[in-house]
Amino acid sequence: MTLKIIAVSDTHNHYENLVIPNGDIFIHAGDITISSQMDKIAKFNDFLGNLPHKYKIVVAGNHDRLFEKLSKNKVQSLLTNAIYLEDQAAKIEGINFYGSPWLPWFLALDMAFAINFGTDLRNKWNQIPVDTDILITHCPPYGHLDIVDGINIGCADLLNVVEKINPKYHIFGHLHENYGISSNGKTKFINASICEGIDNPIRFPVEIIF
Repeated sequence: MTLKIIAVSDTHNHYENLVIPNGDIFIHAGDITISSQMDKIAKFNDFLGNLPHKYKIVVAGNHDRLFEKLSKNKVQSLLTNAIYLEDQAAKIEGINFYGSPWLPWFLALDMAFAINFGTDLRNKWNQIPVDTDILITHCPPYGHLDIVDGINIGCADLLNVVEKINPKYHIFGHLHENYGISSNGKTKFINASICEGIDNPIRFPVEIIF
């Protein structure tokens, strides 16, 4: 069976005017809001409920501070129209998804889901199951759609895990300047950032046929 998956990231409250193609699964890879107020989360949940996609998957980003303060179960209770993944897997229509919100502290800009380089961060990435088909992180991997001022600043430890398990797709965001798709021949890397800057949602949702 062929499934159509629609992916976005970094909408920063600018999701209502997006032209979102129909599909089977909708994915948001983090930074739903700018400052994560409760009313904004409720509005986003209503937005998800109005989408035609049968399944919606949400992973948090560094701007989604409220999510870090709450338990996973509490966040899920706020996002009644989605499956919230925080270091968790979900199997949907035979596809293995895994979602994780973490960023190395310098990329998180002293905001939510920041973690130290080294053992702490590697322990997060090592939780990713080897049978993952679609990996969703807010963090970009090193060397794929992660260039800022001519320098690759993605996470090398994340890339190492991706290259070991070879998911078919790795969806992420955070670095708005690097929207697009790349491939290493085994995994397609998708930076699905919608906004240019914080207030300019100029990019389109990414469509995946699985």
